Amino acid sequence: MSDEILVLGYGAVGRAVAAQLLAEGRHVRVAQRPRPADLPAAVPFMACDVLDAASVAAAIAGAAQVVVAIGFAYDGNLWARTWPQAMANMLAGCRAAGARMVFVDNLYMYGAQTEPLREDMALSRVGKKPAARAAVTRLWQAARDVKVAALRAPDFYGPGVTLTHLGDLVFGSIARGKTAQMIVPPDAPHDFAYVPDIARAVLLLLDAPDDDFGQAWHMPCPPIQTPRQIIALGAAAIGARPRIFAVPMWLHGVIGLFMPMLREMREMRFQWDRAYAVDASRFTRRFGFVPTPFAIGAALAARSFVGSAATPVLGAAVAA
Repeated sequence: MSDEILVLGYGAVGRAVAAQLLAEGRHVRVAQRPRPADLPAAVPFMACDVLDAASVAAAIAGAAQVVVAIGFAYDGNLWARTWPQAMANMLAGCRAAGARMVFVDNLYMYGAQTEPLREDMALSRVGKKPAARAAVTRLWQAARDVKVAALRAPDFYGPGVTLTHLGDLVFGSIARGKTAQMIVPPDAPHDFAYVPDIARAVLLLLDAPDDDFGQAWHMPCPPIQTPRQIIALGAAAIGARPRIFAVPMWLHGVIGLFMPMLREMREMRFQWDRAYAVDASRFTRRFGFVPTPFAIGAALAARSFVGSAATPVLGAAVAA
């Protein structure tokens, strides 16, 4: 039986997963539309368009497991079309190959909540992006003949992770002696997942028995802090004094007329107008997982931007 693992999508999380698999000497290959410029020569690559069923089937063929780490542009109308189609294609490909799927997901499908997010919360139909992720959830949950485990993570950050709320426009700007730019409130308590931790969690699921599939798992995070507190930890590690400029949430509608990213953020304001916490106790109990403290993760993230060039577009993307 094949022990090959396909990593579908080579963004921040896909790259970290592939790196950890490669470091362990596992059989890993990568698929996405363009070949990644930084893909190690030892990792086989296959071009794949997740919106084309034949392309997805060809990429998955021969794999024992598939790690789905794809993302689409941050556009609710686009998500409504592309996410269900992509998931249907990936489920069909896994079904044909007899492969298991570990789906790196987000937490949008719960919509607005007033308590820490749990896996048993109802799926939301409010908002284009939450509804799209809820629709995708229903698809894999209904596919009883494909073994799927969803790892749901909040916004993430980490070394070299640029397009995130704690990415280039925050730690990168501070590392270059500039003011950090945020499109979300810096003083709202908010869970963040460390990208290398997400990769570790994915590998635990890849090695888990079938009994751990057919369900969603929440990604463990360090004790919740505000972005300002996390930024201070990273800035201290590089000897910088952080200055932060944040776009007020009430301005998103106005500025969104000219910046699509801010327009798309409006329906997600529930992530930032209250504490946004994740209950990952099930995963912690099952796998004994200990997340990287912010004191370590923020320091490593900030140091990774020292000497880096600036990313030119404000808020080009957030965690998928």
